[in-house]
Amino acid sequence: MPTVPTVTLNNGVTIPQLGFGVFQVPDDETTTAVAAALEAGYRSIDTAAVYGNEAGVGRALAESGLTREELFVTTKLWNADQGYDATLAAFDASLAKLGLDHIDLYLIHWPTPARDLYADTWRALEKLRADGRIRAAGVSNFQPAHLRHLRQESSLVPAVNQVELHPGLQQSELRAVHAEYGIATEAWSPLAQGALLDDQLLVSLAERYGKSPAQVVLRWHLQLGNVVIPKSVTPARIRQNIDVFDFALSTADMDAIAGLDRDMRTGPDPDTLN
Repeated sequence: MPTVPTVTLNNGVTIPQLGFGVFQVPDDETTTAVAAALEAGYRSIDTAAVYGNEAGVGRALAESGLTREELFVTTKLWNADQGYDATLAAFDASLAKLGLDHIDLYLIHWPTPARDLYADTWRALEKLRADGRIRAAGVSNFQPAHLRHLRQESSLVPAVNQVELHPGLQQSELRAVHAEYGIATEAWSPLAQGALLDDQLLVSLAERYGKSPAQVVLRWHLQLGNVVIPKSVTPARIRQNIDVFDFALSTADMDAIAGLDRDMRTGPDPDTLN
């Protein structure tokens, strides 16, 4: 079973650098998928209220035989539940569905800037962290302007910003802000939903390293320092995605992949999603 390295967040909490995401997995399939991931060696599971599968994640965790200390669980607050009081209520609902007594990482799912509630929402996350109900507070899909606004409103710096990031959307400006503030970069859609996996460069690198194009991209993320959460419901692919610690891309190959950046989003624009 592979040993997954960890990233130390700005509050000293450690997160496995490679985890398992369950976006778009139906609740009745989630338990089986998460169980397969845990068997393959994943210990970090990423879900969200809006995914509708927190209960399925919770069942898999409860049935795994693993201790709570061995697991790292992330979930996210949905947009309709932003605001101080609504956030606290939504957190209680997520915790109950997961069947846990605390969450390792709780994220504001989107900034929804037109609603202008994320600063009040962040105050609720501050309380949850102060009360020991979450180990780390973070955000998702926040742009540099949103992060700077939070810095003006709060002394608590997000531990993580989980954003769409893959070779076609490398987010260099945002990652520079993360480095400035001490925020860990976590990549969702790390494989661009497969859109780049037939790229000639990635295919040729995969052949050279004896890996798949997906494994090459995941290795690229890891060497950049990103936390990454690939998703699959296929046991063989779940195992393949964590089998990325026995090779390393050269500097020249990392530079070549950097050349694939083309501002290609597979998901919504955080500045306009409200």
